[in-house]
Amino acid sequence: MILKDRDHMAEAARRTATREEMSRRAPEPSLGNRLGQIGILGWAIVMPMLIGIFLGRMADRGFSTGIFFTAPAILIGAAIGFYSAWKWMHRQ
Repeated sequence: MILKDRDHMAEAARRTATREEMSRRAPEPSLGNRLGQIGILGWAIVMPMLIGIFLGRMADRGFSTGIFFTAPAILIGAAIGFYSAWKWMHRQ
């Protein structure tokens, strides 16, 4: 039983040492970096939606259809924006 406890302690010490080494190699990003990432993600989602609004309104004016094209264009823009944000987050 004592040998088993030593193995757990040794394993815990190895994990702790490994975590410390990893944190030395790749330190936590600064607050500025984090805020920059949030800004990039925000624009990655908002810009396709704004483009969708613009294109939808142009189509609605051209066909005199109210908001028939604008609503789906916003949803398509949101889907594209969320997908691009998802891909960007997983590259980081």
